[in-house]
Amino acid sequence: MALRVVLADDNFLVRQGTAALLAEAADVDVVALAEDGPSLVQVVRATAPDAVLTDIRMPPTWTDEGLRAAKQIRRDHPGTGVVVLSQYAEPADVMDLLSGGVAGLGYLLKERIGRLDELVAALEAVCRGGSALDPQVVEALVTRRREQERSPLAALSERELAVLREMATGKSNAAIARALHVSERAVEKHTNALFAKLGVSEEPDVNRRVLAVLRFLEAATPD
Repeated sequence: MALRVVLADDNFLVRQGTAALLAEAADVDVVALAEDGPSLVQVVRATAPDAVLTDIRMPPTWTDEGLRAAKQIRRDHPGTGVVVLSQYAEPADVMDLLSGGVAGLGYLLKERIGRLDELVAALEAVCRGGSALDPQVVEALVTRRREQERSPLAALSERELAVLREMATGKSNAAIARALHVSERAVEKHTNALFAKLGVSEEPDVNRRVLAVLRFLEAATPD
């Protein structure tokens, strides 16, 4: 069954172009378009999509309409995943978006629009209740806090941190193995180790991955 997606962007060309790009994916169906935060919330209420792809800044205030709409959609429609698109990697915006939890939420840079496989993978990840963060955002967060003595990330080995970075972008174990050129069994080993070091309890796999990403964000975000 195709992934039913609602797309929101105030720019007509970006909106139509992104919709046309997503239409090329065999397993994606763009069911509605919106051009601002309020209309996005209304369209989601009317269509009950599997996922939403929205710009971060839209009318009427051009500030954080996408963020506010994303959080409202997750509250009102917990079965709908939301990926927010931004021109820049802004850690403050990321943490604002994820302040109520990371499950079912994603944050990507707009340059990812041209990479259909990555865009679809992010939408699929949030639909499953996972998360998807842009690699550039992840790297910016890690770089700021990796060396702090009290950071939980300091306890992770370089390989475990690499696995966690990839996990934060929404990748499955198989995809992480391909990205790091290691076996899937090795990824499972490192994943279990980092779960233990980050104090992630025994829960269903998706929940454990979401919790691990949350620990990662808490540790990597500046005070």
